[in-house]
Amino acid sequence: MAVYGAFLAYAGVFAIFAGGEDKVWAIWATGGYAAALLIMWRTRAQTAALAVSVAVAVVAPLFWLSVAYPLEAGMFVIDRSATLLIHHGSPYLPAGQVTYWLSYNPYLPVMTVFGLASAAGLRGLAGNSGIWLALGSVVPLAAAFWVSRPHRGCLRCRRDAWQGTAIAVASPVIGLNLAVITTDPPVLAFTLLALALSVPGKLKAAAAGCSGVALGVACDLKSTAWLAVPVMAAMFYTRDGVRAAVRFTAAAVITTAVLTVALAPAVLTSIRAGEALVTNSVLFPLGLTRYKTPAGSLLPGHLLTAMGTAGHVLSVGLLLAAALAIAISLVIRPPRDVRAAVLRLAAGLALMFLLGPDVRFGYFIYPLGLLGWLALTRPADWHVEGWSGRRRESRRPERKDTHARGGSRPPGRPGGAERRGA
Repeated sequence: MAVYGAFLAYAGVFAIFAGGEDKVWAIWATGGYAAALLIMWRTRAQTAALAVSVAVAVVAPLFWLSVAYPLEAGMFVIDRSATLLIHHGSPYLPAGQVTYWLSYNPYLPVMTVFGLASAAGLRGLAGNSGIWLALGSVVPLAAAFWVSRPHRGCLRCRRDAWQGTAIAVASPVIGLNLAVITTDPPVLAFTLLALALSVPGKLKAAAAGCSGVALGVACDLKSTAWLAVPVMAAMFYTRDGVRAAVRFTAAAVITTAVLTVALAPAVLTSIRAGEALVTNSVLFPLGLTRYKTPAGSLLPGHLLTAMGTAGHVLSVGLLLAAALAIAISLVIRPPRDVRAAVLRLAAGLALMFLLGPDVRFGYFIYPLGLLGWLALTRPADWHVEGWSGRRRESRRPERKDTHARGGSRPPGRPGGAERRGA
């Protein structure tokens, strides 16, 4: 109830000061959070309250905005990239056809998948890339909560996984981004799935490879996931040794390469397609292209960029310095478990978003989402020494005196009759 009280306060303030689609979401979310609080207060029915909050604060505004409002700029870019992929083998426009900032596609090839339904001719909600993007976020997010439970067969763990997923989806951190349709939720979801798969359980030998595959998908969605590769590789090296770190890194790199080739095959046969990939997904987000994004914020990096060429160079330099500082920290004091890796990754991303050029406040979904997932999944259970992949032992001490059931007592320990002098 305290968490949902905080959600309600945030949505209420947002409904007053925000505008456009954000305001529409805030009005819906205020009603959803208030209804969930009322249900929990009057009936203690947490499952019903969580279901209502997801339906009213996320699903309803998502469908409302998808029908009543024009396509978001990001979804327009994704739909166009899917059409380009089908007809030309690359989701990127060549340099000669770039005429303004929306000509660029700052996403990596896997993001194109969400626009294939529209490119195939489907109309309405079935062809809406935002709907597919929401589904592509919720499914891996639910898997991340499911995998993170220490034993998945008991009713309590299934309930914890469902409740964690519902709280995360309904929260303003993810719910707002799903409703107004941004491209960050699936990247965060696959990153969290990679972290969940890295926990050593029954499949310890395959943990590094499975985790690397999940992170490889995130890395081929958007470049914001790239920092997780060295952070998690350092964790695997410290915790499980060189082989695990190499297995994880190889799985992530190979997955990213295979998906890039599969969803942008023209990069293998055309130098221009390769140049377009680098220009769109690397240079444009850094503000190093002819046309710049109009997105703005009050973050230090963007304020420096607005000062002109010198400020932009300084912003990029500070970003590179932050990346170097993170790399040095991984060498000097690498993370030793998942909890430490999440904290290091959240801190590194927050620092890079503060200093990077042309960064929006919306990018803070990553550090906030990482910390929220850490809180919902009880990271105290994740230290290598305490993790076994099995049920925890019961807190009730076992009865050691089994003489009454026909068992044997430990040698040297007298029974009740001996203690009484019988």
